[in-house]
Amino acid sequence: MLDQFLDASPSFGVDAFFLLLVLVALEAVLSADNAIALASISKGLEDSKLQRQALNFGLAIAFVLRISLILTATWVIRYWQFELLGALYLLWLVFQHFSSDADEEGEHHGPRFASLWQAIPVIALTDLAFSLDSVTTAIAISDETWLVLTGATIGIITLRFMAGLFIRWLDEFVHLEDAGYVTVGLVGLRLLVKVINDNLVPPQWLVVSSIAVIFVWGFSKRNTQLPDDPQPSEVALKQPESEPVTQEAEGQKSEI
Repeated sequence: MLDQFLDASPSFGVDAFFLLLVLVALEAVLSADNAIALASISKGLEDSKLQRQALNFGLAIAFVLRISLILTATWVIRYWQFELLGALYLLWLVFQHFSSDADEEGEHHGPRFASLWQAIPVIALTDLAFSLDSVTTAIAISDETWLVLTGATIGIITLRFMAGLFIRWLDEFVHLEDAGYVTVGLVGLRLLVKVINDNLVPPQWLVVSSIAVIFVWGFSKRNTQLPDDPQPSEVALKQPESEPVTQEAEGQKSEI
């Protein structure tokens, strides 16, 4: 019965299923640098609960923006100004990151926020800027709108889980945040080159390979002192002080 249904409905056939897998895989690959950027932005909030809320609310808005972008993609791709704005925004994020004050190990960190509502729009806009590249690529692969919408939906869910992982990994690996912003810069430059001359845009496999190499560097050095680990000075302060031995106690010991 399932075979009859697939044969009767080409839109839901095996070819469409494999094409959906390709779109989901494409979203996952192109979302790695996006996820680390969103994780770094959410780390601008000190409280871990607020970080999760910022990702949830920000990506909910980003999902609506992605769907709107997909539905209007044939109109959006006519205007190079959208890609230019996306490229400049991503490059501005990279500049803001590397121009910030470095920590003791020479590593930079993302923006800091005073409240949850300052972080949410930054997360949503960052995902939208990344979507300008991934959505246009997805549209080029398939003209089936429902397929692209399904891939985008699964992609945004995958992005949420990946960003949650990167929040923990940013504390664990020293170079990971810098590596993530380098890849953000690559995406921004790719969009900018696409605006200037589409023939000069590097192939997708080269961009993905470059991102993979950069992430290898990002995971190359672990942080020996995690933020949740107590500092040696704190351990010393927590140890109870030994009580002084009185002369009476010494006398009791000698009698024994």
